[in-house]
Amino acid sequence: MPKFEIYQDKAGEFRWRLIADNGKQIAACGEGYKTKASVKNGITRVMETNKRTPVFES
Repeated sequence: MPKFEIYQDKAGEFRWRLIADNGKQIAACGEGYKTKASVKNGITRVMETNKRTPVFES
C-alpha cells in the first residue's frame, strides 16, 4: 500500500513524500513546513483534493 513519509530536510523543515508499494518515491511536497502538524495538514489537503481532481489527457 502506498504511504506518506514525513521527514525533516537539511534546513530543519518538515516535508512529505509519497512512497509506492515498490519503495520508490512517486510524489513529494514542493515546500517545507515549520511544524509536523502543518505537514500533516498538508498531507490531509492532498488526500482530500485527490478525490475530487479530474484527470485530463492532451
